[in-house]
Amino acid sequence: MTALAAPSLLAAPGPALAEHLATHGPLPRADAVALAEAAGLTGRGGAAFPTAVKVRAVAEAAARTREAPVVVANGADGEPTALKDRALLSEAPHLVLDGLVLAGRSLGATTLVLAAGPARLPAVARALAERTEAVRLHPVAPSVVAGEESVLVAGLEGRPAPPRAEEPPVRVRGVGGRPTLVLNVETLARLALLARGVPEAAGRALVTRRWEAAGVPHADVVDVGTDAGSRLADLLPLGGARAVLVGGYHGSWVPAATARALTLDATHLAVAGARLGSGVLAVLPGDRCGLLETARVVERVTRDCARRCRPCLEVLPRLAAALAVLAAPAAPPPGLLDEVTRWCGPVTGRGACGHPDGTLRLVASALELFTCELTAHRYGSCTATSWAPFLPA
Repeated sequence: MTALAAPSLLAAPGPALAEHLATHGPLPRADAVALAEAAGLTGRGGAAFPTAVKVRAVAEAAARTREAPVVVANGADGEPTALKDRALLSEAPHLVLDGLVLAGRSLGATTLVLAAGPARLPAVARALAERTEAVRLHPVAPSVVAGEESVLVAGLEGRPAPPRAEEPPVRVRGVGGRPTLVLNVETLARLALLARGVPEAAGRALVTRRWEAAGVPHADVVDVGTDAGSRLADLLPLGGARAVLVGGYHGSWVPAATARALTLDATHLAVAGARLGSGVLAVLPGDRCGLLETARVVERVTRDCARRCRPCLEVLPRLAAALAVLAAPAAPPPGLLDEVTRWCGPVTGRGACGHPDGTLRLVASALELFTCELTAHRYGSCTATSWAPFLPA
């Protein structure tokens, strides 16, 4: 396997400020909107929304309301398969803090917050002890929906945290009723590199790779280009693989044969019905059942859902129960597969956040790819020879 090496967010030899400054130099004064717009920077939290548009919207809301905005670094790391945010906070916390400070200065923010899992915060606290800026650290309980921005803001305010589809969005009325900018920690780190004159940073992404070798699970995080030069065949050990999960729990299964010809270019991935999303590339071993892995994932994300809209209250629990049946080597009740397929029809805007859509997208790809497993299960057998869990759920 290979990975493109530079310019990398993980280039510094250690997390200390001295190592950070020796590698990247001091943070220049710069405008976040201008930087993000010129480089075409998109968010790294999964949705790939244009960063300049998001920052500008908060600036405009702050001007209208005459309220000083809040900037939140989102390191919630809600998906169990994704390791990039925790790697960044432990190995390069100063790049994240630089991006947070830069965004705050650009907006005239008076409150800066970094939210992450409790295990991630000590490394950030040590980094803050080397700096002068005031940043509030907020622990986030692990959950697949923890990084959804309205959930995050509700948690910062100490109230129940359902995703909300209704207006106003957090960019207009967020923490304490003030316009709030929520950016993923990787997005902020890339903004910090852009400020240092590294335009290539916008065309790269931190990717979590997961695979097995001789039955032993492996995982790492690499900083790679998101263009036609980054081939999955060079990044992943695809020999003997059954499929690749591209984009994590809200992503899609791609046949291993298709993955060999794919690159990380967004247009190329879209042709295969995939997107990079949370940055996860997980190679399903040839001895595993893709239906069983998908059922396990859906059971986990259903446990974590907010249960505040109809898809989370009704559809996802029924979907999880149905998949558990389809994943077992036994004939399912008549019509069950057709019912699940119908649920996975057009999957846009079904809930208060993107959680239901993402889950249904994953299931739809599994039903399309793992037809051999569906047939085998119907007759009481399975193509897998190992039932050990592969994906963490």
